[in-house]
Amino acid sequence: MKTLELPAPSVEQLAELDELYRKTRDARLRTRAQMVLLAAEQRMTSTRIATIVRESDQTVRRWLKRYQAEGVAGLSDAPRPGAPARVPEAYRERLVQIVRQRPRSLGLPYSLWTLQRLADYLAEETGVRLATESVRRYLKAVEIVLSRPQHKISSPDPEYAVKKRRLKQLVTS
Repeated sequence: MKTLELPAPSVEQLAELDELYRKTRDARLRTRAQMVLLAAEQRMTSTRIATIVRESDQTVRRWLKRYQAEGVAGLSDAPRPGAPARVPEAYRERLVQIVRQRPRSLGLPYSLWTLQRLADYLAEETGVRLATESVRRYLKAVEIVLSRPQHKISSPDPEYAVKKRRLKQLVTS
């Protein structure tokens, strides 16, 4: 099989590939950038690169050819067919607005949001019913995570701390 030779990349192309390799969170994209960098900088063969990145020789050759044809943009996955998202962007924006408000400020009888409460509230407001897992994924996409509440026992009684201390002393004695 004939070896695939990549032309020497420019300084800008190398910088773009290096930045992609270092900063992307997508492991597949990082591996593809690594393939191109090894071929361009180290002049490695596709067989040697395949051994390093644990892919087949054919896969390495395919991504190197795609890089030659399309550049760095060609290393990304092509759009896949499928149903479009059923949840409108307005719903996602409203979800973020709602979760950043206290439930009591919206006239609700509870103090903390749960995924189920958010799903129910937004279903009433927007008419779109989502599963709690979908709500969790949309929140995670904007780096919001609902954690379990930490319960703290308190009292409006001004002598609460004194009484609590006395009770603790009685229990330990």
